[in-house]
Amino acid sequence: MELIRSGNTELTPMSDNSDLTVYLWPIVREMIKTTIENKQNLIVEGCYIAFDWATDFEQKYLENIKYYCLVMSEDYIKSHFADIKKYVNVVENRLDDEWCTLESVLEDNAHYVLIDDKYEIIIDL
Repeated sequence: MELIRSGNTELTPMSDNSDLTVYLWPIVREMIKTTIENKQNLIVEGCYIAFDWATDFEQKYLENIKYYCLVMSEDYIKSHFADIKKYVNVVENRLDDEWCTLESVLEDNAHYVLIDDKYEIIIDL
């Protein structure tokens, strides 16, 4: 958002995710490298990660990257939409949450790894 607000790009918050990825991936990639070199932790939102991300890192970086994609099934979204909507602003307070509709969540989650019945975080960080 800061790069958009600063005028360093003609992208907007409504730009297609693929356009955001093309512009931001080189920046995010170097942020990841710096984070690893400084022995820090970082979580990167998926829309900023190129699908072929691993090809951009030497082995010394890959050894320190844990990559997870989380997506919910149509049934999961439909049966838990009230919770999804309830927590939509937990990480990032947005000016409005009108964009968060059942249809938009179903569409956004149609491309990834499936969470269908139960969502448990069992990740050793």
